[in-house]
Amino acid sequence: MQKMSDLNGRVADAPSGNWVYRILPPWLWPYAQLARWDRPIGWQLLMWPCFWSVTLAANAKAASGQWVGGILVYHLVLYFIGSVAMRGAGCTYNDLVDHKIDMEVARTRSRPLPSGRVSRRQAKIFIALQALVGLVVLLQFNLFAAILGLLSLAIVALYPFAKRFTDWPQFFLGLAFSWGALMGWAGVYGTLSFAAMLLYIASILWTIGYDTIYAHQDKEDDELIGVRSTARLFGDNTRLWLIGLYGAALVLMFIAFALADAGGLSYIGLLVAGGIFAYQIARLDINDPEQCLALFKSNGNVGAIIFAGLFVSVLFLIP
Repeated sequence: MQKMSDLNGRVADAPSGNWVYRILPPWLWPYAQLARWDRPIGWQLLMWPCFWSVTLAANAKAASGQWVGGILVYHLVLYFIGSVAMRGAGCTYNDLVDHKIDMEVARTRSRPLPSGRVSRRQAKIFIALQALVGLVVLLQFNLFAAILGLLSLAIVALYPFAKRFTDWPQFFLGLAFSWGALMGWAGVYGTLSFAAMLLYIASILWTIGYDTIYAHQDKEDDELIGVRSTARLFGDNTRLWLIGLYGAALVLMFIAFALADAGGLSYIGLLVAGGIFAYQIARLDINDPEQCLALFKSNGNVGAIIFAGLFVSVLFLIP
């Protein structure tokens, strides 16, 4: 692990060649790091359940003879902007809550707050600015979806504390990160359906799985400072847990797709995603932090492939 003095304004667990360091002026780097702009996998994993849900709703509309192509594209743009903004706000809030813990963990010690490159006051102002962008995005949806989106803030606020009172903080992360699986459908229909609820549960299971892999990077530090996680809970049985979590997620997505009358090509996306899950499980070495990070990041491909299957299937269902 590099010393902070050797990082030249960067953080230890982010790629130094990221666009943030090529385009933004150095004084903005700490804020980009707070928002994790230099690690796009975070907002991508938040975005994919939104994309799945709105595209699943578009499949259902198309299957009933209605075409919502313009609404679909517009909502995809909104969810992209909202995911980047709210992921950034959530990470900044999480860093404020975990300020002291991050100072004790080697991988997080170089982040802007524990390294002193940003004050707590500056971080709070940055949260407000990002949340304002998220609010503007939320107000573009119908009233039901807007209220639903606001309700997620309670879970977001609770999540950073979960590692202090439960071995399942990844479950709380799943509740928050998967909320888009409800939002996408609500944004189109102004209500929820059983298909959307199943997609939400599937997304939670997926999140627990991939974040367990991620948490194995920190399990030794977490044990020393008393931070709890499913990585520590599952331990050497992590592979078996992943089989159950990923397998159940795929089954629930399959049922959700069927209930929404999704096109046949959407199931091909699930099949390919299942192949990536199998690869993650087969390759996993919980004692290799670099490999854990790489396998965690491969879930961005999972999200993209499932979305691609749903999106292409909509095109074939155009009335």
